[in-house]
Amino acid sequence: MFGQQLDVVDFKQVDAELELFLIEKKISGKATYQFEILQNTDSVFLDAQSITLISENLTDSSISLQAKENKIWLYAPFKEGENYTVSFEYEAHPQQAMYFFEDEVWTQGQGRNNSHWLPSIDDVNDKMIFNLAFTAPNGYTVLSNGKLNSKTPVNEGQTHWKYTMQHPMSSYLAAVVAGKFSKHSETSTSGIPLEYYLPEGNAHKMEPTFRYTRQLFDFLEQEIGVPFPWENYKQVAVRDFLHAGMENTTLTVFSHAFMVDSIGFNDRNYVNVNAHELAHHWFGNLVTAKSSEHHWLQEGFATYYALLAEREIFGDDYYYWKLYQSAEQLTELSNEGRGEPLLKAGASSLTYYQKGAWALHILRERVGDLVFRQAVQNFLTKHRFSMVTTDDFLREIEALTGDDMQWFKDDWLLQTAFRSSQALESLRKSPFIENYLSLSAQTTQPFEQKKPILSRFLTPSVNDYLGQEVVYQLAGEPINETLPFYQKAFQINNLNVRQAIAISLREIPAALKSDFETLLDDASYETRENALINLWINFPEDRERYLEKMSNQVGFQNKNLRQLWLMLSLLSDQTVYEDLRKHFSELSSYSSPAYSFEIRQLAFDKLAFIDGYTQANIRNLIEACFHPNWRFRSSSRALFENLIKNDKLLFPVEPLLENLPENQRVWIQSKL
Repeated sequence: MFGQQLDVVDFKQVDAELELFLIEKKISGKATYQFEILQNTDSVFLDAQSITLISENLTDSSISLQAKENKIWLYAPFKEGENYTVSFEYEAHPQQAMYFFEDEVWTQGQGRNNSHWLPSIDDVNDKMIFNLAFTAPNGYTVLSNGKLNSKTPVNEGQTHWKYTMQHPMSSYLAAVVAGKFSKHSETSTSGIPLEYYLPEGNAHKMEPTFRYTRQLFDFLEQEIGVPFPWENYKQVAVRDFLHAGMENTTLTVFSHAFMVDSIGFNDRNYVNVNAHELAHHWFGNLVTAKSSEHHWLQEGFATYYALLAEREIFGDDYYYWKLYQSAEQLTELSNEGRGEPLLKAGASSLTYYQKGAWALHILRERVGDLVFRQAVQNFLTKHRFSMVTTDDFLREIEALTGDDMQWFKDDWLLQTAFRSSQALESLRKSPFIENYLSLSAQTTQPFEQKKPILSRFLTPSVNDYLGQEVVYQLAGEPINETLPFYQKAFQINNLNVRQAIAISLREIPAALKSDFETLLDDASYETRENALINLWINFPEDRERYLEKMSNQVGFQNKNLRQLWLMLSLLSDQTVYEDLRKHFSELSSYSSPAYSFEIRQLAFDKLAFIDGYTQANIRNLIEACFHPNWRFRSSSRALFENLIKNDKLLFPVEPLLENLPENQRVWIQSKL
């Protein structure tokens, strides 16, 4: 159907005037489409999932409209080579692709179909220019694709935001975000405006969250060798996002989980996702894979170039460490008989992303930097704003080398197994990886035999990954033998080595108590969390002191330290009744839909641990079982089923079902 449609019609441009209704969770407005007929026909269509058409064609009375079968059909004696314009008004209550929250609305088109909120063509092979304008309540910032052409008041309560684009793109990349955001701006070396948006109240997270963004941008422009092809580059963090990030053209949307302060940056930062989504603006947005079979041209390239950009910032050891980790995953998958060729429609993310990046790493080593970079430039330039296949890319390599690329196809594109021997040969070019392989080989050796080797790597200039490996190999060995190593590890004062101690040392000897307590002050929320748990377990006589020290700690965006502190306070024999009530009320509140799912998920886990579910918590958990984020939805359903199975629901569920939609009520009842 789609192929036939694209042979018949080419939709060139859409100009839409839309209004967002945040309370009613709907969108309405007028959309005007310009299209060219490629073959004589009496009908063409726009995909329109559950969209209500509320007007006839407002432009050309010779074209009649009919909404049916999740499409808007256009009927007329269309002539080959002729251009037409059609305009109509519509309304939609999107069930997917556009998501409404109390103070925010955002879209996710890839895998969800933007035709749920904007009639379009749900086929990556159709590209058009999207000029989108939105009316929204005052106080909200509205972001969309392209350049903000104007921002004007409409009336006392609304503002009109108009965005325009110069170049076409696939419909899955169309996007809108509306919310209350703080903004920071800068400009790339090449003059591209860079805009960063975080929810109001997070100004202290602006710099750490977007740290290195300009450096990443400048590096990718130079490394790829093709200027950034769009008007500007905007990034915005939204709550409850379905993925880590999404590369909507000129508007990357990413998850709240990547908002960090200067301490959180050391544990989990946005740099990799930032670079990945930015790289997609060349690989995916500028050139788009013609079909799923060639999807690695987007994800493999974005993963590889993001890793190159991180190498520029974090160094060679980091680069090879990430390659080593992905090689381990791919080898395991391959050994289990679950390996996949890159040229496979519907392959796993691990295949498209990591195996794709490895394929490019090996290819570049074989053909050399000069040939590889020139081939990429030629590939992007020749096919800009169009569709591509793997052969389109390989032809550019062949044209420069004169070589047949069949070896590459056989080993990396068509081969199910991961070429681990080629990967290992490449990894061994890194002295760091050679040291790591030598060190990790000691894991099964008697402790007495490997002592000199472990000691050699615990030096003040220790590599992060080697130092961590030493500490992890201490776990399970007699403490009287490992104590000098732990003391030495503390003395070198390496953040990552200290974190490994916090995670792996479960039985803390008295001789290390004071050293271990210093972990509570490390510039790492993960280290602090693990240290607090282990100290709480090992030294019950000091629990009150630990709680007092950590009483004002919040931690990551999911409030990991605060929620742990509340749970431990509730378990403490020394917490007075009034404080128990106050602490439980706070922990319980974090399960509410008023908070992002990362906070709620952790609250559900803590409440389950202390058997603390109230009727309100159960109601919140049921709501979470139907959340749009599939990971949160799945974990909530698993928790709900576990609570029921173990008779830990202290309140009847049936009264809570009355106001649920039928499909939700049926699912809950099936679990009771």
